[in-house]
Amino acid sequence: MPQTSTLLIVEDNPDDVELTLLAFSQTGLQENVVIARDGVEAIDYLFAENRSEPLPNLILLDLQLPRINGLEVLRQIRANARTRLLPIVILTTSDEESDRLKGYGLGCNSYIRKPVNYEQFLNVIQQMGMYWLVLNSPPPLTS
Repeated sequence: MPQTSTLLIVEDNPDDVELTLLAFSQTGLQENVVIARDGVEAIDYLFAENRSEPLPNLILLDLQLPRINGLEVLRQIRANARTRLLPIVILTTSDEESDRLKGYGLGCNSYIRKPVNYEQFLNVIQQMGMYWLVLNSPPPLTS
């Protein structure tokens, strides 16, 4: 049986959250999933003072978020010694070259444009999950 991973999804669109959860459920991977509906919730979760749960094994980060946008969330994660090595995949509808440049410049590990087609979206999420949660050897982290 696969080891349980923690996945943080930072996404404000409930339809995209539902599709992402559906795709991950079809992979056979076991994850603890935490959903942050905006940038403030993501920052609060990651930097909670009395943190009892481990840091996530993977963060799926949308760019267009309320309160704090995804690029600022990424900047804050990379600026903190405890979280700077967390694998972060930007998963967004933006195909703007400037967003890709800023995302990689701030240290995202991957930038994936969300497919609009339902089947393609499921396929992309499943492949991404298999790579980042099974094949990839993440850096050692302390929680």
